[in-house]
Amino acid sequence: MTIAVTGAGGHLGRLVVEDLLTRGVPAAEIVAGTRRPEALADLAERGIQVRHADFDDEASLDAALAGAEKVLVVSGTDFGRRVQQHAAAAAAAQRAGARLVAYTSIPSASTTTMQLAAEHRGTEEAIRALGVPFTFLRNSWYFEGYTAQIPTYLEHGAILGAAGDGRISGAARADFAAAAAAVLATEGHEDAVYELGGEPAFTMAELADVVSKATDREVVYRDVPVEELQKILAGAGVPEPLPAVLADVDRHIAQGTLFVETGDLTRLIGRRTTALEDAVAAAVAAA
Repeated sequence: MTIAVTGAGGHLGRLVVEDLLTRGVPAAEIVAGTRRPEALADLAERGIQVRHADFDDEASLDAALAGAEKVLVVSGTDFGRRVQQHAAAAAAAQRAGARLVAYTSIPSASTTTMQLAAEHRGTEEAIRALGVPFTFLRNSWYFEGYTAQIPTYLEHGAILGAAGDGRISGAARADFAAAAAAVLATEGHEDAVYELGGEPAFTMAELADVVSKATDREVVYRDVPVEELQKILAGAGVPEPLPAVLADVDRHIAQGTLFVETGDLTRLIGRRTTALEDAVAAAVAAA
């Protein structure tokens, strides 16, 4: 059985490939699709089929996914064009005869009004319309989105946000990658929608407390109105349209959109998810 992973040059895609190997999937049966095959030379040396795959190049998608029985479409970052790009990859998987297309989405994609979810919802609808068996992996927030900002938190002694007391079912990127690998390497996931989140959930104030303890420096959480957060992000140089999108994410965190209590992630990976304290401690040690 050949398993293909798009975006294998990115953080999540790479971890999925590594997890497939750990699960015993033969390297020769794994296709790592990427826009820059040369960047994955080390995977090629280990026997993995590294193929050029560009969401904007239909011919490359057809060549990359040829013979694939299961395909993971890792969501891209080209905001405004993602539905078209993801749908192109899914259609190429269908043409290749794939019997499962998995896609990395966002919690409550089909119902939430979160701006960031719009393209995920559009992608899910496009994949459903193809009629190919699918699995939607609705990933909550990655710890890495916060741990990468620890130097900034320490510089200002504060985390700014508009999330209020909303709880976030975050997890390590490796946890979400393990869930994707489990779906690809095992059977019985056709037409499944998994709402994936780590346990226990945390608030931004609790994140600040964890960072404080890990660094032995005081960091507090300061809640501001959504509109003010958008202005702060724009003033900090965050490119458009992200200030509005990210501020809207906090609005929805406050409303509970990123709180996931299905237990799907733990069941898929067969273990407890990474603790926030461990993720923060590892980031501090690495820095």
